[in-house]
Amino acid sequence: MFLENTVNHKEQFGWIEVICGSMFSGKTEELIRRLKRAQFAKQKVEIFKPAVDTRYDEEMVVSHDANEIRSTPVPAAANIPILADDCDVIGIDEAQFFDDEIVKVCNDLANRGIRVIIAGLDMDFKGNPFGPMPALMATAEYVTKVHAVCTRTGNLAQYSYRKAQNDNIVLLGETEEYEPLSRGAYYKAMLRDRLKKMEVTDPTEVPVEKIPDTNTDK
Repeated sequence: MFLENTVNHKEQFGWIEVICGSMFSGKTEELIRRLKRAQFAKQKVEIFKPAVDTRYDEEMVVSHDANEIRSTPVPAAANIPILADDCDVIGIDEAQFFDDEIVKVCNDLANRGIRVIIAGLDMDFKGNPFGPMPALMATAEYVTKVHAVCTRTGNLAQYSYRKAQNDNIVLLGETEEYEPLSRGAYYKAMLRDRLKKMEVTDPTEVPVEKIPDTNTDK
């Protein structure tokens, strides 16, 4: 269970919280919950998201179950400090889409006494660490890993399996393009995908002109 840091007014530094997991695991939902609690406490809150993420709304951060909070889309991490003046809490959604500068930005903000809450995918669809997320998790005081439910086994899911035939690392999508899978289900799905891509040639279908001439009587 996550518990916010006890406020010590002698401590002039803030801290970083990372919420990570697969798609459909409730990352954005948890981000919004923490930010709304801070707003209720009359703290000054600013929320940012990458400008590339326009799936639900150009300005709102919206979870899969339609919970939302107003945000500021930014094209690069370097824009955040400029727009985050005099804040108590800063929220950042879809952090995996930001450039590596986001790590320095978040640490600089925390060193200025700001509480920084970050949500993002920890792995891409290939199961590899996603963008700046590993470095953010390493430098954060708190890391919360949330899980979805595997659509094939009902077990906890930590992988985002891409159903769409697209090899680009960044592909915005929803249930039509992705589904959350457990380790076992993800391994089997990826194995099936690799087998489908394998080209097996039937020897009986090789054109006559390509069959080697084994006649040694020439």
